[in-house]
Amino acid sequence: MNVLFLSLSKIFTVEVRGIYPDLLREFIKHGHSVYILSPVENTDKGENLVIREHGAKIVKVKTGRIQKTNIIEKGINTVLIEPRFKKAVKEYFGDIKFDLVLYPTPPITFTNVVRYVKKRDGAKSYLMLKDIFPQNAVDMGMLSTKGVKGLIYKYFRSKEKKLYEVSDCIGCMSPANVEYLLKHNPEIPPEKVEICPNSIEVRDLSLSAEEKIQMREKYGLPTDKKIFVYGGNLGKPQGVPFIIECLKSQMYNAGAFFLIVGSGTEYGKLEDFFNQSRPTNMKLMKSLPKDDYDRMIAACDVGMIFLDHRFTIPNFPSRLLSYMQAKLPVLACTDPNTDIGKIIVDGGFGWWCESNDLNAFEAVIDKIADGISPDLGEAAFGYLVSNYNVQHVAQVIIR
Repeated sequence: MNVLFLSLSKIFTVEVRGIYPDLLREFIKHGHSVYILSPVENTDKGENLVIREHGAKIVKVKTGRIQKTNIIEKGINTVLIEPRFKKAVKEYFGDIKFDLVLYPTPPITFTNVVRYVKKRDGAKSYLMLKDIFPQNAVDMGMLSTKGVKGLIYKYFRSKEKKLYEVSDCIGCMSPANVEYLLKHNPEIPPEKVEICPNSIEVRDLSLSAEEKIQMREKYGLPTDKKIFVYGGNLGKPQGVPFIIECLKSQMYNAGAFFLIVGSGTEYGKLEDFFNQSRPTNMKLMKSLPKDDYDRMIAACDVGMIFLDHRFTIPNFPSRLLSYMQAKLPVLACTDPNTDIGKIIVDGGFGWWCESNDLNAFEAVIDKIADGISPDLGEAAFGYLVSNYNVQHVAQVIIR
């Protein structure tokens, strides 16, 4: 089977670890040929670039800036991606007959590319719904359903519906995502929507007690305290003001240490807090190389997830998988619309509280201070193997 993968992820190789490279490698392992279109931004000083690997051909399509920029520039360049990707399909894959077109959101502007390949080759199309735009932008106050921003919203909402229409199957990350999608898009036939969660090639990345001490000493972390770690993006979706409130409430907790590792548009707010308050039981670090990051995570005791309380869409952050493969229990502080907290609690590997309830956060921290059963970490890893294994997800898509 020839698979065309369209994505905004900057994929230069399928040999790295991540939710998309892991999935594409799984296709290759089963004898399928994978063809990838992904962007290289103007700021990368890149032209269209062709990369060939065993079982995969990657074309890097030159685009405008679509990450770490303002909403206007991102919106314009997102719209322009579609004709550029369609041109690349004709230029680089004109002699390939595709059986499957696979594409995650964001963006929602691949409709014409997908429609072109389906018509040309008779291919099936599979949408992996990773976020729900433009509603997420409305939730964060970047767009509105009224006024000038309302016009932009209506344009992208129309593009969103067209993408759903052209997709033969829509894979959602969780039951709450399925429910939300069908409720707000009643024209979608329920039979073409299914659960297709974030997944990885499962590896046991936990550390021994001795290895944990070595990693903590390497990065100047305490060896005698419970370490709560947040690792990942630090942007508006994470609700950084609430994260700061949570940290303020724990500045004098002698038995706990809080580690924040990441980068993003809201990183400066956290940096200002650390510079002004100078907490002694906390540390802020920029992003680390993948291997170092994984070992750092595994040296901690509890992984944390934060989502802004304003969200009405059910987000499901992929960073959960990093904690699970390190055998860490998870504390999720989120809006009530996502079901990630319910899955964590029902799965027996962590805790949940709402991300506007500081008292509830403090209560959970106090509860964890009484002790963490090693069974929680094992339960996290077991749930990962059973539910978020890339082998399972690949079979869902192929079926």
